[in-house]
Amino acid sequence: MKTAIQLTLCLLLVAMTCTRSMAQQAPPFTPMEKKHIRVATPGLFATDKHLYIHLDSLSEGEYCFPLPGGKVISPYGRGGGRHTGTDIKTRANDTIRCAFNGIVRMACVYGAYGNVIVVRHPSGLETIYSHNSKNLVGSGDVVKAGQAIGLTGRTGRATTEHLHFETRINGQHFNPNILFNMEKGTLRHECIRCTKNGNGIVVKPCATAPSAAAQ
Repeated sequence: MKTAIQLTLCLLLVAMTCTRSMAQQAPPFTPMEKKHIRVATPGLFATDKHLYIHLDSLSEGEYCFPLPGGKVISPYGRGGGRHTGTDIKTRANDTIRCAFNGIVRMACVYGAYGNVIVVRHPSGLETIYSHNSKNLVGSGDVVKAGQAIGLTGRTGRATTEHLHFETRINGQHFNPNILFNMEKGTLRHECIRCTKNGNGIVVKPCATAPSAAAQ
């Protein structure tokens, strides 16, 4: 009887260990999330139509301009609003750095984007880095602000080596200049409110907001 109980306990312990191991190894994103840029973030606006990004509470080390020293060569909205990000240039194979702490959702070749990386941040914000000559991270990798994640290139549809940088909420792109002064390469230490309005999202700075977790 004692042996049977011990055997049962051992089998239960093994089962629990295997379950825990499988959970730890389970991919954090669905195949759709790993293959497409414009996807909704599950549950992002499930309980409130407002979402706040607290740039005002970030300290040094919790943010980084994605291409330090870079010059804007094509702003957001250029071409009658068709340009969904900001193009920044330094030199070929320069280091691209993650803007905020987060987890890599997507890292692959994606049409006109070429080699692209999408990072999802705790606030729900996503940042996109494309035309890379090389991606240094993969889907599921945890990354920190300032970490090297890729090298500038001209893969995809690009005429010169540069970084195409996008910011998105729930799959919808918005002007990266709301978060960073793109000309100066500095963070705007403000609270940003994202409001779901029908099928769209309005993103703009706000004077006050409920206390919330930062990036």
